[in-house]
Amino acid sequence: MKIKRSMVLVSSDPHSLDKGAEAVYQRFSEELKAFDLSDEISLSKISDMERSDVAPFVIVYPEATVYGPVTPDDVHFLVEEHLFKGRIATRLQAPTKELTGKIAWLSARSGTLPAEQRIVLERAGVIDPDSIEDYIVHDGYQALGKVLTGMSPTDVIELLKQSGLKGRGGAGFPTGSKWQFVAGTKSEKKYVICNADESEPGTFKDRLILEGDPHSIIEAMTIAAYAVGADEGYLYIRGEYALAQARLLKAILQAKQMGFLGENIFNSGFNFELHVHGGAGAYVCGEETALIESIEGKRGEPRPRPPYPTTNGLWDKPTLVNNVETLANVPPIIRNGAAWFKSFGTPTSPGTKVYTIMGNVNLTGLIEVPMGITLREVITIYARGMKDGKQLKLAQTGGSSGSIIPARLQDTPMDYDSYAKAGVSMGSGALLICNEDTCVVDLAKVLLNFFRFESCGKCNPCRIGNQRAFQILTNISEGLGSMNDIDALQDISKWLFEMSNCGLGQTAGSPIKDILNHFREEVEAHIQQKECPAGVCAMSGKSTQTV
Repeated sequence: MKIKRSMVLVSSDPHSLDKGAEAVYQRFSEELKAFDLSDEISLSKISDMERSDVAPFVIVYPEATVYGPVTPDDVHFLVEEHLFKGRIATRLQAPTKELTGKIAWLSARSGTLPAEQRIVLERAGVIDPDSIEDYIVHDGYQALGKVLTGMSPTDVIELLKQSGLKGRGGAGFPTGSKWQFVAGTKSEKKYVICNADESEPGTFKDRLILEGDPHSIIEAMTIAAYAVGADEGYLYIRGEYALAQARLLKAILQAKQMGFLGENIFNSGFNFELHVHGGAGAYVCGEETALIESIEGKRGEPRPRPPYPTTNGLWDKPTLVNNVETLANVPPIIRNGAAWFKSFGTPTSPGTKVYTIMGNVNLTGLIEVPMGITLREVITIYARGMKDGKQLKLAQTGGSSGSIIPARLQDTPMDYDSYAKAGVSMGSGALLICNEDTCVVDLAKVLLNFFRFESCGKCNPCRIGNQRAFQILTNISEGLGSMNDIDALQDISKWLFEMSNCGLGQTAGSPIKDILNHFREEVEAHIQQKECPAGVCAMSGKSTQTV
């Protein structure tokens, strides 16, 4: 994702629009083209930034200079003076006011337009993924060598615990603690599994890691095996990821030829064999026990827990299961230390997070940024603002199983503790950004439709609950609902969470819970007024639902 040198943000809140902000925006678009700056300067809109005293206002970033009030006639001078000649247009500067609240992050991050801070993607797009030599030149297998020649398994686990690395699959469980559980379980045979069954809709971060840097996962899994006492591993990968599978198989062969896999690695006496296992398209196999069942050749259905895989996993042996992004953090932590890793992110959620950005924004794609960034920052800086000047209504994190987050929470730091306190979840890292034209009933119906098809059917709450919730939401979207349906949806959401056998069913009720918590009035409008405020769902003839 190319980062332009500057960004112009034009206020688009209702007060600014009343004072001519749209004309200011259009004039900026024209002047940037006239000065041949369109490839260097990003133009976007921004709302609710607590400077209504100078509306319409303009912020030039990364300097965080606020101009206002700005008229269309001021734009030519502003572009020429600040963006072309590089000087502050002092006569247009807004009266001095301390940058606080929702605008404070612009000041805090001023100086340079922020590029991504890459840890797990540091080599993706830089090296030839089919070349082990390229990987080695870029510090590849240094961490493994350091571990096998100078660290005990306990040392490795303690370093991970000190780093504060949490699982990046969505749950955020401390990685070092999980490794310690497996290491502390006595058994002659143990396994390590990489969960690369990235079937969450809208999520493709693991795919980029696997396709762009396959050796990093091989190195990480080998380190993990040494730390927990395993000698065999499985990389369970989504069946549709044909290129990633091919590159992993080639990387495994290269690593064996170089002596980084197999017997007596680094002359340490440590042995480790690694296999690639392709999935068959079942969403439920992203759940670790269903994944284990699949590797064993059984139907992909979740197991009751406890016992957990850390004690009774693959073929009833202690098994460590981590996802791709979690493992990709391990070699850099080994090489650079816990303090280095904790210099990124927040005190309770250190490191970076890889996000996929989709929806009603000007720029979609994938980024890796420090934990603790806000949705406002992601949308404004990396996604270049909302498309067509629309307002943010909600964002969904983590694909279908993630939370639906209202715009009022867009300044909440995106880390595990902050989101938990706000009653929402981080999820896997897929960000679906939705504007004011989104119908929450229609969105929830689409998600429940997905869950009812992907349920394995093993437990009644998930098999029946998802189907029943979908039917109720369909009735509401078609103007056939009643107020009793709201109580029914709340009950189903609760039952799904409390009684389902695995995470699929437990999180299937999240869309229901979130729309009733944050958008209840809109749901009630469908029922009582028989209309869709967003003009999207079936009663308006514009339903976006797909199977």
